[in-house]
Amino acid sequence: MIPAQPRGSATLRREIARRRTFAIVSHPDAGKTTLTEKFLLYGGAVQLAGSVTARRDQRSTTSDWMELEKKRGISISSTVLQFDYRDFRINLLDTPGHSDFSEDTYRVLTAVDAAVMVIDAAKGIENQTRKLFEVCRQRGVPIFTFMNKLDRPSREPLALLDQLEDVLGIAAYPMNWPLGTGQDFKGVWDRCDRVAPHLRGDAEGELPGAGHQRRADRSGHPRSDERAVVPCPAGRDRAAGRRGHGIGRRRHRLGPDDAGVLRQRAQQLRRAAAARRLPRALAAAGLSRRSGSITVQPDQEAFTGFVFKIQANMDPRHRDRIAFVRVVSGTFNRDMSVTVARTGAKTRLSNAAKVFGRDRETVDEAYAGDVVGIVGNSRLIIGDTLTEDPAIAYDEIPRFPPECFSYLENTDTAKFKQFRNGVDQLLEEGVVQRFEQPDSSRQRQLIGAVGPLQFEIVQYRLESEYGAAARIVPAPWTVARWVESELADRDLPLPGDASLVRDALGRRIALFVNEWSLRYFSDRHPGVKLHVSPQ
Repeated sequence: MIPAQPRGSATLRREIARRRTFAIVSHPDAGKTTLTEKFLLYGGAVQLAGSVTARRDQRSTTSDWMELEKKRGISISSTVLQFDYRDFRINLLDTPGHSDFSEDTYRVLTAVDAAVMVIDAAKGIENQTRKLFEVCRQRGVPIFTFMNKLDRPSREPLALLDQLEDVLGIAAYPMNWPLGTGQDFKGVWDRCDRVAPHLRGDAEGELPGAGHQRRADRSGHPRSDERAVVPCPAGRDRAAGRRGHGIGRRRHRLGPDDAGVLRQRAQQLRRAAAARRLPRALAAAGLSRRSGSITVQPDQEAFTGFVFKIQANMDPRHRDRIAFVRVVSGTFNRDMSVTVARTGAKTRLSNAAKVFGRDRETVDEAYAGDVVGIVGNSRLIIGDTLTEDPAIAYDEIPRFPPECFSYLENTDTAKFKQFRNGVDQLLEEGVVQRFEQPDSSRQRQLIGAVGPLQFEIVQYRLESEYGAAARIVPAPWTVARWVESELADRDLPLPGDASLVRDALGRRIALFVNEWSLRYFSDRHPGVKLHVSPQ
């Protein structure tokens, strides 16, 4: 039996209970970054929300701080946003929606306790939504769905609920209900508080209260008298359906059929909750984690955490490097000495920061649930466990085989040093992987990624951040498998269009041009075992 570890103080438990750590995920263009900005605005973290559209005329979004993100109008890298809201410490992680950046999103999901999944009400559940849901399901991350863009032509609300249940298997309980859709959208019926906020925005779908954010109390929060809520009929949804909502010239009804379905769903969910088949709510504090056979609770006394992301050059004035650490248990103190489980070496966490997009400030103390940025520690890599307890080592970070390959070539030999240093630093972020071939050259390197847009980003950042021009030359392979075999390299009977390379740790990888070539090889040589991830 594993002995219980010492539990922390009352102060530690109180601070952990204040933490809320969640990610916002979605298919591209569902409105994820806009929702993030609204969280920041109504949470009092910013005074004016950035615009995802018309970027030339308005300030950029807080979460999309990279120059290329501003130019392309898409999220490229996940962003950590930490701020206080009322009595809570919020750790909000905005993630890229494009599938080419999914590996970054998957890593972020290891560091959160819940996820808000944004769904375009007109398009419903899309391919990337399915993939993100599956990752959350495998990790046991609770999901809260946000149906967005109801102010535009959209699907029927009940049809969206049915799709959640049929496609994703989520038995969803709607906390609010739209009052009209498209041009007739007037607001939402809050099914908990039985109020209907007015929609006070523009054609782009501002949330209730937008346009009045400047009139706030000293804490930056909108004054309570500006919430502009209209009391709805007292009672249940049945009463709402019978009386309707008198907003504007039209009365928006929750029909009796809809109300009946919602009541039936509520009864089903109450039974599921009683049977403990529902995920933990967003209001829950930090989750426990597994380290081998040990369950690590957030309020255990020893500090532990793991690195889930590394970002270079966040400060344009310095070529710095930040390792983002999710605090799993205990209390983090600046200047504390911890063990890096991978190497067994001690390291001092002296330069620590609270991060808000690109901005940062020194942090002296953090608790389980928080995300801390460790600045300048070049010995840390993605997946590292930092711990005061040598028995603890987390294995949280998923690894995925690349699906796209290209050669990255230095086009200016006079800038080789900048090219080499830039490639080395960008590889540490984990956005692309480097592979060694027998004839590898530092001037021409084989790299792989989940999606081809990653190559464009590496090329752009090499030139803009390191002053090293580079050329991308596509390579023919699309499938990578780690090889397990006693045969020597020269004796592996790979097809003529395949290639044998090695990853950063020297493990053998077979590259195939397509799935058919992989299956053909596997069928003819069953003694050679191929794996989708390192063993």
